[in-house]
Amino acid sequence: MAKTMGYREWRWKAVWWNQFFLLWTTIEAQTRYSIPEELKPGSVVGNLAKDLSLSLSDMFDRKLRVASESGEQYFSVDAGKGELVVNDRIDREALCGQSVSCVLPLQIVIENPLQLHRLEIEIKDINDNSPVFQTKELSLKIAESAAVGTRFLLESAEDLDVGVNSVKSYTLTRNECFTLKMKDVNRGRAVPELVLEKPLDREKKAFYQLKLTAVDGGNPTLSGTSQLTITVLDNNDNFPVFENMTFTVSLQENSVKDTSIIKITATDADEGPNGEIEYFFGARTPESVLSMFEIRSSTGEIYLKGDLDYEEATSYKIEISAKDKGVPEMESYCHLQVDVLDVNDNTPEIVLTS
Repeated sequence: MAKTMGYREWRWKAVWWNQFFLLWTTIEAQTRYSIPEELKPGSVVGNLAKDLSLSLSDMFDRKLRVASESGEQYFSVDAGKGELVVNDRIDREALCGQSVSCVLPLQIVIENPLQLHRLEIEIKDINDNSPVFQTKELSLKIAESAAVGTRFLLESAEDLDVGVNSVKSYTLTRNECFTLKMKDVNRGRAVPELVLEKPLDREKKAFYQLKLTAVDGGNPTLSGTSQLTITVLDNNDNFPVFENMTFTVSLQENSVKDTSIIKITATDADEGPNGEIEYFFGARTPESVLSMFEIRSSTGEIYLKGDLDYEEATSYKIEISAKDKGVPEMESYCHLQVDVLDVNDNTPEIVLTS
């Protein structure tokens, strides 16, 4: 009886491998097209009939159709002309975010006999987004005793476009005391810094109203602005100083709540209350960060208080504020990036196209 079952099992495997080989031989070489985003519906992507060596009658008789692996039907086939055309609006930023590469995989299915052709549609970026500051009005407090050459980190603008179409430069309203310079931070990313060029005198001028402008590298260029208000302060003339301006830590997505992530400390050259520091998340910290992390104001220790999910967010960028207890208070910032490490917590999903 055992020999009979073994023979049947062998025959079943032989038939399965034969069918798999026949199906594998129906998959033809891959074809790739490149198009810019935001093309109008009906725009031609490429001539499928020519590129697949098919006649128009073959396309009709063999029921050629397009199968999208993403589930969205962005493309269709004009059987009368044998062309692949745009079927719906394509927003590169919605599909791929700020990824450098954006490719939509498709399958062309032809019957009688069955053939599968893989297509890749590369979606190229166009300059359709302006730089945007999260805060339209930014306030900065600077002591009148601040030394010439002191730098103050400003908010950088975000641009949904990538490459040459992303933010390239910043400008500042011309004035007698401040200039603008760029500082390289993590992985070549540059942020604007305000540089004090002349001593401040609160009794002569207590406020400065400046405009910060971000310009992208597109053609034509697009820009965004933020209003910068500088208040000149007396006394307490030392800012808290962080050991580093940027910190990066990694955390597995299955980390338990109350896990200590990092302890960030700053020092202040002042004495007494002017040198006592408390730590907070930045005023513009999004709710997604506040619901996931907490900071101990007295120690600068940051703890996990939510459930991480690598599939929802692969990293978190957090602004940390250090304030002393002087009157008026002095405040400095640093940036923390928490990278979420993936664990094997999802089962594979099988997609079949017939």
